[in-house]
Parts: sequence; structure tokens; C-alpha cells
Amino acid sequence: MKRDAHIHSPYCPHGTQDTLNAYVEKALETGFTDISFTEHAPLPPSFEDTTPEKDSGMDVDALSAYLVAVNEVKDRYKNDIRIRAGLEVDFIEGYEEETRRFLDLFGPMLDDALLSVHFLKLDDGYHCIDFSTDVFMEAARIAGSVPELYNRYYNTVEASVSADLGAFKPKRIGHPTLIHKFQLDHGEAIDDQPQIEKLFRSIAAGGYEIDLNSAGLSKPGCREPYPPEAYLPYAKSLGIPLVFGSDAHSVAGLHKHHEKFYNNPTILMK
Repeated sequence: MKRDAHIHSPYCPHGTQDTLNAYVEKALETGFTDISFTEHAPLPPSFEDTTPEKDSGMDVDALSAYLVAVNEVKDRYKNDIRIRAGLEVDFIEGYEEETRRFLDLFGPMLDDALLSVHFLKLDDGYHCIDFSTDVFMEAARIAGSVPELYNRYYNTVEASVSADLGAFKPKRIGHPTLIHKFQLDHGEAIDDQPQIEKLFRSIAAGGYEIDLNSAGLSKPGCREPYPPEAYLPYAKSLGIPLVFGSDAHSVAGLHKHHEKFYNNPTILMK
């Protein structure tokens, strides 16, 4: 089985307008047998998106149309490939109850889902730490240092793992080292091995999966997957399922770098 379980769509407010059919056709050409469309879920209703275009999640009014469209393409290609209708759900500290209510309502309609941290709560509010280098560095200044921002990130991801988000809480933790996205830009050597391994132990204890996300390999400030390859044997030793995700926001990005993982027999893939 070749599976890509983190794919965005034309319903992404900050992606391309490539059609669902185009994604599926490329998946078939590349030999994939199982894909998940995991569009950015609407953010909690009372949360204010702090990105300039306020486009981190789809509008709630588009959600039904998105699910209908994915289910239509799922039926159209049912004899050729397994297609899962999913969402990438943001975990935002302080908005757990709204997130739970959302999942209670829409969770029964999903085949797959990720739980990801993009926003960190700092003293002056929330910052989307993967938006840009400038936003990252400003967040680090407010946190007190780059290492402290890393600590805040890992603490928040750990909180997402332990949070009670109800029966439909996603079982896969999205890009668990996303804080590395600008590591070559900020230029500090951060030893976060203890935090990563502690996080992995929490993920294993909770029975969660890890999104083995290849997108960081294409980011000039990162140049590594989330999580880095050096930590994959540790995840394997803990019995954590690793699920490949290209995090594609366009057909061109679909399955990018997949061969690095599917050709590696030491990696436990699900």
C-alpha cells in the first residue's frame, strides 16, 4: 500500500485551485492506492485568525460543499483508489471546548483527520508560528528566546495529545516538529531532542499516530521532514505508526519526496 494522508484541496483558502480530480489522477499515476484529503478545518468561531489574510482555515460555510465534493470523487474513483474525506484540525490552547463541539458535529462525517498546532498562545495573544520568518522571530522575542518558543510549541503539542476533544478527536498528530520550519533562518543550534522524545512517548502512550510530513524538505529554512529522519527509529521503537503525508497544497506538491520514505525499509509505515 502507498498512502498519502495529508493532502489539501481547492477548498484551501491559501492553496491553489487545482481540482480534486487532478490530485486523484496524479496519485494514480504515481502508484498510490490510498489518499486522504485533509483540508484545514474552520477555526473555532470565537478565535481571531492572526494571519494577515485570515485564511488559516476554510470558512465554515464551505465545509459542507467540501465534504460533498470529496465524497463525489471518492465514489467516482472507488474502483481505482481508496479516497478518504478528512480534515486537518487546529489545536488552539484555550479553545478546546469549541473544538470538541465542532468534532462532535462533523466527526461522524470524516474518514480521517489530523490534529495540528499552528498557533501558539503567548503573553500578547496568538501567533501563527509557521507563517513566516518574521512572525516566528517576533514570537520568539515575545516568548523570551528561540529556545523558549520551542518549549512553548512542544508543550502545546503535548497538550493537544492529552486534551479531551471527545469521541471524534483525530488520532494522528500533524507535523510534530513544525517549529523547525525556520531553523536555518534563525540560525540558533537548538537541542530539542529531550522535548521530541518526551512528546513521542506521550503520543505512544495515547495510542496516536504521527504524520510523517515531507513538506519541510522543500522549505528553504528547514530542509528536513517533520519529524526529522533521525527520530524515526525512536518512534518505531515505541510502536508509533508513521503515516506519510506530503501536505500538498497543489498537484505539483502531491507526494513530493515520498520515495525517501517508501524506499526505506527501516521505517514503519501505516
